[in-house]
Amino acid sequence: MTDCSWLTRTASFSQRHSAKFSSNASSLEMEFCLSKLSLGLSLILLLSMSEDKKQNVFSSLAPKTSFILGVIFSVLILGTVGFFILLSQTLAEKGGSEKVNNTDVNNPAVAPTVAPNAAQGGLVNIQLTGNEHVRGNLNAPVKIVEFSDFQCPYCGAFHPTMQQVMSEYGDQVAWIYKHFPLDSLHPNARPAAEASECTAEQKGDIGFWQFADGLFSNQDRLGNALYEELAGQIGVNLSQFRDCVSSGKYRDKVEAEYQEGISYGVTGTPGNFINGIPVKGALPVASLKQIIDSELNQ
Repeated sequence: MTDCSWLTRTASFSQRHSAKFSSNASSLEMEFCLSKLSLGLSLILLLSMSEDKKQNVFSSLAPKTSFILGVIFSVLILGTVGFFILLSQTLAEKGGSEKVNNTDVNNPAVAPTVAPNAAQGGLVNIQLTGNEHVRGNLNAPVKIVEFSDFQCPYCGAFHPTMQQVMSEYGDQVAWIYKHFPLDSLHPNARPAAEASECTAEQKGDIGFWQFADGLFSNQDRLGNALYEELAGQIGVNLSQFRDCVSSGKYRDKVEAEYQEGISYGVTGTPGNFINGIPVKGALPVASLKQIIDSELNQ
């Protein structure tokens, strides 16, 4: 999996079922502990007895008592086996939320080995308002619009890929950034987006991209301390910056771009459009270049 859409579904599922799963897990744990304790004590008792004592014990028992003990041992054994079967099923279901299409979601650098079918969803007419942040030549023949989240690990993995593309293609490609914070998963994404806009207010697109580069390079440090550190390095007026951030001045702009992404069918991040072609996930540079070259050769 190469975008954060699976996380949205997993978070929604876990919120609906966490209490139920916890209750089931507790019941299974209790059943296992009791079964293991009873069976273990019985086995230890039997193993510690000599063969003569075992024969004397069982021969001295009444048939009815022997039958009852046999039933008890059978129930304990079946209960223990049943527990492990239920446990394996539970773990299997849980594992399904961590892997999608046999791709390890714990590795954000993993990308599809086959380039996506560009024609699958048809072209999307992305409307540019002039308020977006552009890296490169806005009049370039290839425009890549990225709906992104500063806390998304896949976006963090994709950012250096796009930097490489811009370095290699120069004025032939325009990289256009739009905010798409996944609030339920990434609580720092929206504040980081608003802080980036406060930086752009003073330093324009150059300042925005410097700030964005710093955020993606320090995703484990997202917070006001990092925002002010980066803003100070870029040379913004920190007093004005703090007032801008604390007032939520660009809250509406970030939300508007998020809603815009939804209207275009974005469900996860990074959500990219290459000349209107929907391209989901953190593609490797080779796949990305294949699509760009195809567009340039038209």
